[in-house]
Amino acid sequence: MGRAMLHFEDFHEGRSFPLGPRTVTAEEIIEFAREFDPQPMHLSEEAGRASILGGLAASGWHTAALQMRMIVDSYIGNSTCQGAPGVDVMDWKKPVLAGDSLSGEGLVLEARPLKSRPGIGLVRMRTELQNQRGDTVCVAEQVIMFSMRSAKETAA
Repeated sequence: MGRAMLHFEDFHEGRSFPLGPRTVTAEEIIEFAREFDPQPMHLSEEAGRASILGGLAASGWHTAALQMRMIVDSYIGNSTCQGAPGVDVMDWKKPVLAGDSLSGEGLVLEARPLKSRPGIGLVRMRTELQNQRGDTVCVAEQVIMFSMRSAKETAA
């Protein structure tokens, strides 16, 4: 039996959702970089070591994509998510290096009904990822739109 579908009403202030763990490989760092961010420190261990990053490092955008996947796996993939109007904060605190294992949490900061669209609620989330050493590598804040359970019941 699957988990119950998450609706807006399930996202109350203070609720948290675990993210990960997810180990980042050298191969995927290089593959992502070749396609989307072909800077030297993302393409080879030698160039990464010669940079201020200290080794083969994931692009910040790769880190953001990994974070998004962990968010989908944790709660978005089993929800009434209707998309997001944007990301307010995307802060890369430390490099994500090949072999790092990322985990973290998504925390509900605020939830409120959307006045202009009945049946939709806005949820402000703060997501933080840490590596295996406990170092925070990425912090993001975004608003996500979810359908309300009450709107579904009203339409039935």
